[in-house]
Amino acid sequence: MPSRRLTRTIARVADRAPALKRVPVVKLLTAAELAVTARDHLRRLTPEERRRIAALIRIGRGRRRNLSDQEREELAALIAKVEPRLLAGQAIDALSPVPLPRRLLYGRRAAVR
Repeated sequence: MPSRRLTRTIARVADRAPALKRVPVVKLLTAAELAVTARDHLRRLTPEERRRIAALIRIGRGRRRNLSDQEREELAALIAKVEPRLLAGQAIDALSPVPLPRRLLYGRRAAVR
């Protein structure tokens, strides 16, 4: 349940932006939660790594085939560091009223030998 302070803050913002009055508060809170989750995952990268991802995407113009093999490997390693599967799972979990199975968030268990 949102705190009274948060509710008042949202009400003040809605007074200043009339279009926000039409957006339900639950949707605003969900969007904020998704933004915080994405920010937390992106913070796993150093500022240099974030700049390098942006540079690689610019170089490749959004297509992996425009990158050299070494650049593709570098981009894949940087993206893996962000843990996109966990990010997607946490985003879906935030939107879903039913809890997700752990294997969807973290993948299959490692085989025991």
